[in-house]
Amino acid sequence: MPQNTFDAIVVGSGISGGWAAKELCEKGLKVLMLERGQNIEHIKDYKETNKPVWEYPHRGSRTQQLIKDYPVLKRDYPLNERNTSWWTNEKDCPYVEIKRFDWYRGYHVGGRSLMWGRQSYRWSDLDFNANAKDGIAVDWPIRYKEIEQWYDHAESFAGISGSLEHLPQLPDGKFLPPMEMNCVEKDVSAKIKDHYKGKRNMIIGRVANITVPHQGRTNCQFRNMCDMGCPFGGYFSTQSSTLPAAKATNNLTLIPFSIVKEIIYDKDQKKAKGVRVINAETNEATEYFSKIVFLCASTFNSAWILMNSATDIWPDGLGSSSGELGHNVMDHHFRCGASGTVDGYEDKYYYGRRPNGVYVPRFRNLFGDKRDYIRGFGYQGGAGRSGWSREIAEMNIGGDFKDALCEPGGWSIGITGFGEMLPYHENRIYLDKNKKDKWGLPVLAMDVEIKENEYKMRKDMMEDAKEMLEIAGVKDVTTYDSGYFPGMGIHEMGTTRMGKDPKTSVLNSHNQVWDCQNVFVTDGACMTSAACQNPSLTYMALTARAADYAVSELKKQNL
Repeated sequence: MPQNTFDAIVVGSGISGGWAAKELCEKGLKVLMLERGQNIEHIKDYKETNKPVWEYPHRGSRTQQLIKDYPVLKRDYPLNERNTSWWTNEKDCPYVEIKRFDWYRGYHVGGRSLMWGRQSYRWSDLDFNANAKDGIAVDWPIRYKEIEQWYDHAESFAGISGSLEHLPQLPDGKFLPPMEMNCVEKDVSAKIKDHYKGKRNMIIGRVANITVPHQGRTNCQFRNMCDMGCPFGGYFSTQSSTLPAAKATNNLTLIPFSIVKEIIYDKDQKKAKGVRVINAETNEATEYFSKIVFLCASTFNSAWILMNSATDIWPDGLGSSSGELGHNVMDHHFRCGASGTVDGYEDKYYYGRRPNGVYVPRFRNLFGDKRDYIRGFGYQGGAGRSGWSREIAEMNIGGDFKDALCEPGGWSIGITGFGEMLPYHENRIYLDKNKKDKWGLPVLAMDVEIKENEYKMRKDMMEDAKEMLEIAGVKDVTTYDSGYFPGMGIHEMGTTRMGKDPKTSVLNSHNQVWDCQNVFVTDGACMTSAACQNPSLTYMALTARAADYAVSELKKQNL
């Protein structure tokens, strides 16, 4: 096989790219994984993983220089001096905001699998049926039965800890032992379940942190330093999980600093032949060839590559014949909910720094409930005790003050809603050819907003949280809405949606581009709707399913 020729090319090395490489390599294909950013090796390159905050010049917080250098990242919590190098250089990689969009990117091997929140939930047929039921956008081309075995497969390998709850809107999975709720969470959970007769439930989060040794990885140590990289492999990432599996086959070639500029399209065979790449360090151009291409570059970058490909045949890019490429952008809107204080339990505490919280599955517009909006939301949150950094206004100097700060403060609990955003056709991204990045490539323009349905939902996200906490005996409950702009959920979805008809969708039921069926898109770009659950587990399952189908079709010589 020529040096630049492979059976498969995987573009991107995050959650979806790692899964694509693992599955394809394990099925015997010679795979090239291309990553536009730097390499980060497991353990060796986790430079901040054992460094406490007091060893940083600014105790891990953001500096004025960071605020200047990261005008987008500064808008929310990710910006700090501890893992800044893992977030994208915004000066080199700009984008255009027609409407405000907070795009938080990680350009390196592993992508955002190193920094993700790790909450991992299955969808049910309530979600896969939703578009058809509501007459919104287009129908999903699959149902739960088509993806159930792939959820099993993804959970069994990645390692998802969680509890079995038997809830129709949130299917159970192949879980490792769950983490434990603390005493206040258990009490609030029991009171909510009793009052609502099981129609509302507070459960421990289902999280990609392993609670027992798994797949050669050491169980979570409850350090809650996951976004610094875990030397124990305690949470799922490309580095800890899928990349070692792919490398073990001796079928993987990984090349970092490789920006995929476009897919090479053979108009005679109506197939992709490979990809054109720019070396991010030298600007040198290279072509790589393969039988199939998996686009897993993250939602917007996968769409960007399609938009920049085969423009001599389709002016708007490969996969644009339906008019849907770049459209139907979604995220999860959040940053509103309620919190309060809890009396008692001063003699109780909890073990370690649990990197997980509680979860309240969706209950609105289900089981006979009907609101003046469609779809729904879930909650994430938790209870804890305040520490030494709290203020004690009546005692702010002297020995007694110091002694008081050596003891934990009072208990509080809060929950934040995560709401479904509908797939509006007019919410879109597109190439702005008047603005270029460091490498002279056109950048993306973002034209995305939430609408009336989401604003109506946000009112319930606050009021329902307040009601549940007060029913559970929480004191001084207050609601909050900290404001939301698309992208803040870091769950961007859509742009190359799956569907049943090439006239109204970009991908078919197996994640193949209708216009070029040896190209597969399996990251968040493929999503037809958003549900309200964190989406990464669904990306894993869809990727494994698509890889299995691709290899089957290759063996049949259909690709």
